[in-house]
Amino acid sequence: MTETPKRARRAGHGEDTIYWDPAKNRFVGAVSLGHAPNGKRRRPKVYGKTKTEVRTKIRDLKKEMQTGVKSPANYTVAEAVNDWLERGLKGRDDQTVSKNRTLANKHLIPLIGKAKLKDLSADDVDDWLDDRAEWLATRSLRDLLAVLRRSIQHAQRRDKAVRNVALLVTVPEGRPGRPSKALNLEQAKAVLAAARGSRLYAYLVVSLLSGVRTEEARPLTWDHVYLSPQEGVPPHVAVWRSVRKHGETKTRKSRRTIALPKQVVEVLEEHLRWQKQERASKGMEWSPAGRVFTTRSGEPLDAANVRRDFKAIVKKAGLEPEWTPRELRHSFVSLLSDHGIPLERIALLVGHSSQATTEAVYWKQLRPVITEGAEAMDEIFADDDGVADALGA
Repeated sequence: MTETPKRARRAGHGEDTIYWDPAKNRFVGAVSLGHAPNGKRRRPKVYGKTKTEVRTKIRDLKKEMQTGVKSPANYTVAEAVNDWLERGLKGRDDQTVSKNRTLANKHLIPLIGKAKLKDLSADDVDDWLDDRAEWLATRSLRDLLAVLRRSIQHAQRRDKAVRNVALLVTVPEGRPGRPSKALNLEQAKAVLAAARGSRLYAYLVVSLLSGVRTEEARPLTWDHVYLSPQEGVPPHVAVWRSVRKHGETKTRKSRRTIALPKQVVEVLEEHLRWQKQERASKGMEWSPAGRVFTTRSGEPLDAANVRRDFKAIVKKAGLEPEWTPRELRHSFVSLLSDHGIPLERIALLVGHSSQATTEAVYWKQLRPVITEGAEAMDEIFADDDGVADALGA
């Protein structure tokens, strides 16, 4: 219900006053803070759309005086956000920094960046989020609000803000996001057939038939791939690194050792022979990093280039080009589930199990359960005699 402006009564000695100012079309709060050394009364003013908002600002102003925190008069939301982006993300991986910076520069600073932080209200934040809800999915709105909350928290720790109004609001329902998809068996075979002969072929085979994350496949090195291990141990890959900050996997539970299906072993053996020939022809131009999947000069694959090449392959396979490389992992889970593999065992294969793979286990060894993904994939793709075809030049 809208508050009706009323004429203010004269304030008593030491009292605060809230009144309607027709010229400013706002409620005004005159705060009583005693007298200055020259005897003049100190009555700073705050403004708001409602009496409730003004009362809140009066309370915050008094709290500033009590705590000694004095919010800079002209310190803006944009300055608070930029300060947090510059100093509050130290030690975070590049992907996290880039994501937060993009959200701030595209959806936060242009819309509410000019507002003074001390004047920012919960209503302002609600209005801003409601506007963005027409453009962003709910998850993105949640991430966006987190940027503002953390920016204000960063300002609070530096005595530049008293209250974090972003903590008082809830995330509205955003646009429906595109749900992740999974390739069915026929689509998966079509994609692999379309990729055959390309640089990305072995990458796609490993991703689809072993379930590694794209961020785990790109930094994979040959010393973590065991195509001819000791007797009694099946061929396997040790997923212990990713492209995240410091090379850590997404979680400790993501560190796992996975048996490789026979068809993946055959593809990787051919891929290794092909890579050795290419490395010999390049000589000193080849990067010594020892990566399994590389550019033409041996450098690590870039995520953007993988997405671009994958879209071209998907289009060649006759599918819509909206598919992304990460959905190969969804497809891995879906194919195993369709084949009857229990969910808890699939979770272990993809590194999601609550039963963490302990570091006390010798990392080259395999738990028996982890071999089930390889065995199932050999059965699933048993009729597809083209998966292990030579890569070609």
